[in-house]
Order: sequence, then structure tokens, then C-alpha cells
Amino acid sequence: MQTATLGPLGEVSRLTLGGGGIGQIWGETSRDEALATLHAALDAGITVLDAAPMYRNCEAFIGEAFDGRLPTGVKVTTKCYLGTPEPGETAAHLTQSLDASLAALRLDRVDLFFLHTNLHLDGFAYAHGDDSKARFSTSWAVYEAEVIPAFEALKAQGRIGAWGITGIGVPTAVLHALGHTPAPDVVQVIANLMDSPGALKRYAEPARPRAIAEAAKLSDIGVMGIRAVQAGALTSAVDRNLSANSPDRADYDRAAPFRALCDRWGEDPAFVAHRYALSLPNIDTLVLGVKNRAELASCVAAEAAGPLDADQMAEIDALGLAED
Repeated sequence: MQTATLGPLGEVSRLTLGGGGIGQIWGETSRDEALATLHAALDAGITVLDAAPMYRNCEAFIGEAFDGRLPTGVKVTTKCYLGTPEPGETAAHLTQSLDASLAALRLDRVDLFFLHTNLHLDGFAYAHGDDSKARFSTSWAVYEAEVIPAFEALKAQGRIGAWGITGIGVPTAVLHALGHTPAPDVVQVIANLMDSPGALKRYAEPARPRAIAEAAKLSDIGVMGIRAVQAGALTSAVDRNLSANSPDRADYDRAAPFRALCDRWGEDPAFVAHRYALSLPNIDTLVLGVKNRAELASCVAAEAAGPLDADQMAEIDALGLAED
């Protein structure tokens, strides 16, 4: 498997095993299949495991699979869904979340610790759910005054190797964070042919994931691409129930021309979508949402097949599916 440099984490595999699928939030999978998928990922050359408490059983499965003895070179990330705590409470929230994650993972430290909530500039109003933004989004004031110092303290203590942000929040705020000092070591960025965060988007402005990834690389910040198949919208069929008004369902319906194109090419849409994401500039490693070994094998094959050629990329882009 090809490798790239992910900020201070150094050389990593071009694919990262995401925790959502094996944690049982992206459709059904068994404990045994999740454990087998973890081992198969490492056997395939994957060197990063991307976990989070919100990924249900993910951290516990990693702990069970390796019992605190990760193979040499394998790196683990986790996250904290923080929101905007009351003043002075941020460090305790982050530490408690990390403590629980380390216990589940059976580790003494993680290589990368992410702020998992959205980020918004002070005074910003969300288009959807603004009355509850303190739950799902972190204000700039708290981020600057409390989150950054708490992350830096955890680094100094040796409990985390680096820290980052999940760059699915308000693009203006994410870009502001990437230009701030200190900046995050790594950012997770939407990487799909629709440029779509789907149901994760609560703001009105364009998502601008490619601009975020470019800004990160210009500042030597590592970039992890996420949602290559946009929550199943870029696959042949969504394997979980979605309401008729779900943004992910809308993306699936909107992606019908992409599925038709893949049919003409004689290719599986998920396979092509992963190759597209891996062909994007500025993406160091692509996080997979697979839940079993069959899905993993398809993604590994997509990486091995290499980038799409310029004509293929142009034909996909000509479908006009990317968000404005």
C-alpha cells in the first residue's frame, strides 16, 4: 500500500480504517466480523485506526483485538464530542473523554486526539439547530482560550502525540483555525466527488472541503479525507434505513447519474468513489467507513488500482454533482 506523510505522525498508509463501520453505526456487523476486519486491515498494510466514543463499540473492539499491544507502526486516533462547555470546564471534559477512550482501547496514549464537534466563530448563527449549537458545536472563544491549551497540555504530558479538528464545521471557522497559531496538527476533511457533508451540514454557506484541504497543506497540516462514499450516497444501494427527507437520501437520489456512469464503465460505484477520493490533491490518508472484510477488500483494491486518469475525473466532474 502507498504511504504519505500525515503531519507530525509521519509516514502512514494511504488508507485509514475508520471506526464507524466496525463500531456498528454504518449498518449491521457482528463482533467477530468487526474483529476480523481490524486484523485484515493491518494485514493489508493499513497503519491508522480512527476511533471515537461516538462509534459505539469501536474502541472496545480495538482494545479486545490487540489487548494494548499494537503492532509496530500502527497509530490510533480518538475524539471528544465536546460542544461548548461552561467556562473553565473544557479541560476536564477533554481529559475525562480521553481517560475513557484509553481505558476502552487498553492504551496509555493515542497518537492523535480530535475535537469531534463543529467549530463556529463567535456570534455565528446556524441555519439548522442554532438553538442547540452549544451541544454540537464549539465556539471560537472556548476553542482558543480552553481547547487549544488543554490539547497542548495533554501533548506535554505524553498522553497524546498530536491533536486535530474535524473540519466539517462552518468553513469560515475551520479555515480560521488552520491559520491560527497554534494550529491543529491534523484536520479531517470531506473528500468525495459531491463535496458533500450530507446530514452533517447545518450551515448555509458552501462546504468548501477542497479549499480547506488546500489551506491545510499550505500550512503543513496533515489531512485525513472522510466520507468518500458520502454515507452510502455514492454506493449502489444504501444499506440502512433513511427517512425520505434525509440529506443523505437526497444525495443518493442526486447521485443517480454517477451510478449510471459507473454502470457504463462496468465498475462498482463505491470502488470508483474511493478511487476518486484518493485522486484528490492534498489528501494524505482516506478514512474508510467499512464494516466487514468484503467492503475492506474493495477499498484496498481501489487503492491498489491507483488514481483515476484525467479523463475519468473530468467525466465524473462533468456530471455536475459537486456542491456549489
